[in-house]
Amino acid sequence: MATGLEAPWSVVFRNGTPLVSERDSGRILELSPDGTTRTIGDIPGVAGVGEGGLLGLAVDSQGRLYVYSTGRDGNRLQRFDVTGEPGSLALGRPETLLDGIASASYHDGGRIAFGPDGMLYVTIGDAGRSGSSQDLDSLNGKILRMTPDGDVPGDNPFPDSLVYSYGHRNPQGLAWAEDGTMFATEFGQNTWDELNIITTGANYGWPTVEGIATTGDFTDPVQQWEPSEASPSGMTHIDGNLFIANLRGQVLRAVPVADPSTSTIYHSGEFGRIRDVTEAPDGRLWFVTNNTDGRGTPGPDDDRILSVELTRQ
Repeated sequence: MATGLEAPWSVVFRNGTPLVSERDSGRILELSPDGTTRTIGDIPGVAGVGEGGLLGLAVDSQGRLYVYSTGRDGNRLQRFDVTGEPGSLALGRPETLLDGIASASYHDGGRIAFGPDGMLYVTIGDAGRSGSSQDLDSLNGKILRMTPDGDVPGDNPFPDSLVYSYGHRNPQGLAWAEDGTMFATEFGQNTWDELNIITTGANYGWPTVEGIATTGDFTDPVQQWEPSEASPSGMTHIDGNLFIANLRGQVLRAVPVADPSTSTIYHSGEFGRIRDVTEAPDGRLWFVTNNTDGRGTPGPDDDRILSVELTRQ
């Protein structure tokens, strides 16, 4: 679908038009049907180093674009109006909804998505400060839940707090099953990466535990993998399956919601590192490679957005 991208991180569809974030350049790209791209705007003040930079995107029902990025003063969440028609889209001025979140050259989280309840969910990494994951006064090492305007919903689990779940290391994928069950992927340290079912107010154990602990004090993942086989980032749900992009593992993984302790691997090593995955308006599955991010081995056309047709029952 596209070639020659520079460390793309997230792809979303606005009224059917694909928009792509590039981590290091700070650009938001519009992708045309013939595979060419044009910049609709540069996110101001992006100051990413390492894993930081321009990261997650989301679009609301009004067509506004939500952007998670690393600025000079930490990670932040901003909203932009989008003007024009496909082929001539442009970003308006930024409206900052949340800022000052501790950032680092690693563990910045950065995935944002609207849930079926209409609320905006944001994954925040621990920024290398593992103790912050258990500190409810810190937003690091958490999954946040907020209104589209960045306010605290009245039914959040902790009073006057955006924190929805805690005890996370570096969550980077969000998806919801048809029944509303919420899933998140998470990078482990040296032992286990995780797929978690997220419930309100739950503690997922980091840094006390990594992976399945069975202590009773924390919520265990429903599936875990060695980091060399996974490093799970973006995720989407389609027809009862979770599709997960894997970086170090260089695979596209499918997990059935009905049995989330199992998985099937596709495209093993075929395209290199895979950062994000989503369903296109025509029902095809799109996924984004990440071989130019400093940790991969780029091919002549990298980075790319690829699409495959799904076999539907």
